[in-house]
Amino acid sequence: MINKNLFVLFILVLLVGCGQSESNVSSGNRIGIFHMGNGTEPQELDPHIVTGVPEHNILSALLEGLVRKNPENLEPIPGVAKQWRISEDGTVYTFQLRDDAHWSNGNPVTAEDFRWSYWRAMQSALGNKYAYMFYPIKNAEAYLKGEIDDFRQVGIKVLDERVLEITLTNPTPYFLQLLDHQSYFPVHRATIEKFGQPDERGTRWTRPGNFVGNGAFQLTEWRLNKLIDVEKNPYYWDASNVTLNGIRFYPTENVSTEERMFRAGQLHRTGSIPIDKIAVYKKENPESLRIAPYLGTYYYRFNTEKPPFDDQRVRKALNLAIDRRQIVENVTKGGQLPAKSFTPPDTLGYTAKEMLGFDPEQARQLLAEAGYPNGKGFPVTSLLYNTSEGHRKIAVAIQQMWKQYLNIDITLNNQDWKVYLDSVNSRNYEISRAGWIGDYVDPNTFLDMWITDGGNNQTGWSNPRYDEIISKLAPAAVDRATRYQLFQEAETILLTELPVIPIYIYTSISLAHPSIRGLSNNILNYVSYKSLRLDPEAKP
Repeated sequence: MINKNLFVLFILVLLVGCGQSESNVSSGNRIGIFHMGNGTEPQELDPHIVTGVPEHNILSALLEGLVRKNPENLEPIPGVAKQWRISEDGTVYTFQLRDDAHWSNGNPVTAEDFRWSYWRAMQSALGNKYAYMFYPIKNAEAYLKGEIDDFRQVGIKVLDERVLEITLTNPTPYFLQLLDHQSYFPVHRATIEKFGQPDERGTRWTRPGNFVGNGAFQLTEWRLNKLIDVEKNPYYWDASNVTLNGIRFYPTENVSTEERMFRAGQLHRTGSIPIDKIAVYKKENPESLRIAPYLGTYYYRFNTEKPPFDDQRVRKALNLAIDRRQIVENVTKGGQLPAKSFTPPDTLGYTAKEMLGFDPEQARQLLAEAGYPNGKGFPVTSLLYNTSEGHRKIAVAIQQMWKQYLNIDITLNNQDWKVYLDSVNSRNYEISRAGWIGDYVDPNTFLDMWITDGGNNQTGWSNPRYDEIISKLAPAAVDRATRYQLFQEAETILLTELPVIPIYIYTSISLAHPSIRGLSNNILNYVSYKSLRLDPEAKP
């Protein structure tokens, strides 16, 4: 089998060798096609199944929720819903859908489409890892946990063909932001039922020629490990204001290959950049380098059901033997911040107490107390990461630190994205790398993922008090100060028991061609494709 990154390089060489005079960027600027590096092959294109950034990048072009984000300030703006009303007590939202909202096959988008889509997203057999994001809705948690089985009791009601009412258990300040998350995207019922049951995973409804969406673009081609092509959707309600004629997403796990594609004029924008190239671009091509704050945390997770990581002392010892400052200064080199908590500092005014540090002596003491003096008897442990040169360099650095300070042996295991996700979801790992990017601008997005059996809590960790705070007390808090105080208590529990080790706070780092217009810097790295345009007169 041909290595997919070698295949991409072969194509680049072939184009040059055949006298190809016009690059992707040049032709794209001329005909309105945006070429984007997308990191890895998507797991799927079902919004109620996927969890990764590469998948979200594509789905946000194909589907649209009730609201969208303003790319400048991330405030909610009208999407399929042209307007909404919120009750005085903040618990009832009434959405008026657009009369001209249509699916890509011409069918109207109705309130029932959203009600049915939310019902589907909450079917346990589907295995939606983000199902807990529906918890703010009245009786949604009870329905998801099987305490009630009548979906009519859940606070989602169709009042008219284009009027949807959602009732919450408590006022939820970030609720509108949730509606632009992929788990709240609508799906086309008739298409899904044509290819299988509503709660069936992996059917062919997500394939080109079958996929029916309601976003600004429609899926036209999907060549595994090579290309995903979307074209402007003529049925989109705001099609007249969409400048791009299409987007081509290139799954390229090797960031060095992606950077070479950018230099060769094959990409308008990369998903990342090789660590050793950051200084080069700062010096030689700073106008193409984009580094911005990013609301996300890079971390390692433990499988707390596997010894010796079921011992809190072991987890603490490994945490204290990581020199985070050395990692961000000598390994990642992109302006990242050493993590001092799990939630990034100043997330909507919330900054958690600093509880993470570097103390090798205490680390060795804790490991000895756990029965492994100077690392003696500690089992050889596998550290899992998805294939990436950047992840490998970080893993090597931490592997060396744990050997130097704790005298324990760690083996490194890299897997392709889909295999890695399967390993993590089945808890077939001991330690694995992970990253979490906020789904919305609120500390809750970093804390509610660790509730017991939460879809994104793949550690096996559970704490009843933590669950009580996140699921019951914080949502019912009467003001922000009380809510943040509860969050502080919850995060203290998390960082005391350490089912995860936060490593650093992200920055978004990418390369962007100067022909791109409408690409905003924001802390979610959110791109509004309908706002982008390409300037054919721009010089590289």
